[in-house]
Amino acid sequence: MKATGIVRRIDGLGRVVVPKEIRKAMKLNEGEQIEMFTNNECGIILKKYSPIYQISEFINMYTESIQQTIGNIIIISDTDTIIAASGIDSKVYIGKKITHELETVMKHRKLVTSGEEVLKRIPIYEDEKFINGAQVISPIISEGDVIGAVIILSNDEGLKFGELELKLAETASLFLSKQIEP
Repeated sequence: MKATGIVRRIDGLGRVVVPKEIRKAMKLNEGEQIEMFTNNECGIILKKYSPIYQISEFINMYTESIQQTIGNIIIISDTDTIIAASGIDSKVYIGKKITHELETVMKHRKLVTSGEEVLKRIPIYEDEKFINGAQVISPIISEGDVIGAVIILSNDEGLKFGELELKLAETASLFLSKQIEP
């Protein structure tokens, strides 16, 4: 654990205010959920709640199935990190923090593909080397909130995705949102 030097009191109802600096670093907004864990040293660990991460085992199998069907790289992210990836170099993606550009695309709540609304491919994770190729991003929306994205990539320069990849990304997003809803 990393020490922050910040100390807070617990009030009469057992509440603790999470300092602004920590909320900003964790990208926590008002109303968002956090998970609480304890460690062996009597410590409490707070983690931003990710409904997608809760079904990550299922998502791993799902991305592998889609990838085997179409042959492109398939990535599933929540609003902070990449949860699952299948295809060439997929291990490079897993666990990486997503870029601000990808976050912005997700917040717009609509399907985006390189070559149409986006002139070039949006970087998926911080410090990703620029690769030219086709890309489709479809936000996953559950109960009105954007909770992640389905991303289909191709590293073949000059390739443009067709209707199949667009509909597949959209269908995968809808399917995953149904898996998360109560």
